[in-house]
Amino acid sequence: MNIINLQTYVWVASFGSFRKVAEMLHTTQPAISNRIASLESELGVRLFERGPGPAPITLTAKGAELLPFAEKILFLQDEIKQRGMNQNKDSGIIRIGAAETIVHSWLPAFLQTLNTEMPNLEVELRVDVTSELHKALLGRSIDLAFLMGPIIEPTLTNLPLCNFPLAWVAGVGLDIPDRRLQLEELAQWPIVTYGRNTLPFKEIKDRFREDSSKSARFISSSSLAACFRLAVDNVGIATLPMSMVQQAIANKVVKALDVDWMPSELNFTATYSTTPFNSLSEIAAKLAVKCASNYTDSDINEIIIHSPATHQRNN
Repeated sequence: MNIINLQTYVWVASFGSFRKVAEMLHTTQPAISNRIASLESELGVRLFERGPGPAPITLTAKGAELLPFAEKILFLQDEIKQRGMNQNKDSGIIRIGAAETIVHSWLPAFLQTLNTEMPNLEVELRVDVTSELHKALLGRSIDLAFLMGPIIEPTLTNLPLCNFPLAWVAGVGLDIPDRRLQLEELAQWPIVTYGRNTLPFKEIKDRFREDSSKSARFISSSSLAACFRLAVDNVGIATLPMSMVQQAIANKVVKALDVDWMPSELNFTATYSTTPFNSLSEIAAKLAVKCASNYTDSDINEIIIHSPATHQRNN
């Protein structure tokens, strides 16, 4: 039985489209149709119902019955490769997507560890916001994502990674009182924060709308590095991950503000597709969990314990 045909069967069942699978595999739609027709001929059953026009491809009753067995065969094939004695068993390419918060924390340590433990593996890295990484996972253009999760989808697995507290920070040149501040007091300066299509931006905007009699002005960006630069240059008050700004606070490049409200912590997961199973994604995801845990334990806690922002978070 042709493994490529089985893989195609699983992909078409997942996408419900010959065209989408052809685009993902960089081949033609007729080639995908031929693979499925060949497998159906070998098995003596129809696996898919082909509707007219652009209607989605659906599994027949027999196609749905046989699908778990095809997935198991592909899983076992991958296990055999991983357990083999070939020194290049971890070779290949893994496509990883990461939110920028992760880039500014433990991602370098993760990539160094991945290179040490899987030296034959090539990495394609994409940095983007969670909503786009979510789409990329479902579209199979990336294999593994470090994003704000979990993402509830039957074909995705989520491993808890880490939580990042946020901090209000401002450039040392802004004339901000050295005391606890009401949230509405911040509205006299521009609020520099995450891009508009993110959960942190929505939460911050909604809270200002609820608590402040004065309309807040926002400078939103998908680049945390740009947000940090704007804070350093006294353009406005920024809300950024404490892990990103802790050294700058210690060096008095920016100052942490004691505000009576803080946005929620950012919760991250390592999320990857299990249909079909990809052992490289699973191995890399578990390695990321270890790297995130080590980073959190050794590099963040001490700064947060002694930062001005901690006092108000605990109240």
